[in-house]
Amino acid sequence: MEKRLTAPFDKAEIKQLRAGDRILITGILYTARDAAHQRMYEACQGGKELPVRIEGITFYYMGSSPAREGRPIGSAGPTTAGRMDKYTPALLDLGMIAMIGKGRRSREVKEAIVRNEAVYFAAVGGAGALLSKAIMQSEVAAYHDLGPEAIRRLVVKDFPVIVAVDSKGNDLYEGKE
Repeated sequence: MEKRLTAPFDKAEIKQLRAGDRILITGILYTARDAAHQRMYEACQGGKELPVRIEGITFYYMGSSPAREGRPIGSAGPTTAGRMDKYTPALLDLGMIAMIGKGRRSREVKEAIVRNEAVYFAAVGGAGALLSKAIMQSEVAAYHDLGPEAIRRLVVKDFPVIVAVDSKGNDLYEGKE
């Protein structure tokens, strides 16, 4: 059974999710990959303001490809989440509530997920063309100079994900409950 959630998410909703739950997300997501994460992390370390409001945000680890005619975005598949692991605990501590990517997360990220009652969703790798059909709008929100790695604001409808690490630390990749 699939659950439907609206982003930004309510913390109470996130706490009810369990590893393995299939979710359809409608609402607002932001994209951010390696370069954007590094800039945000450096800004935090330097006491500077971040380019987007982090509290309650969901970051989708994806680099967009050029939009096809009549579409807001091209292929929109997830990238390996582990590449963001060194930056993720700090962003979770600032209020990020969810992430979407593919692959395992580090022990430190899982501890930060539990500490902040957040969630890590997995999207299906290799299905970027299919996932792009759930993206209704896309616009650059920050770091324009990063091109495909710029932070983008996405409006999605029925974006399919699976809970990979829930707020209790249960990890779908480890098969533990």
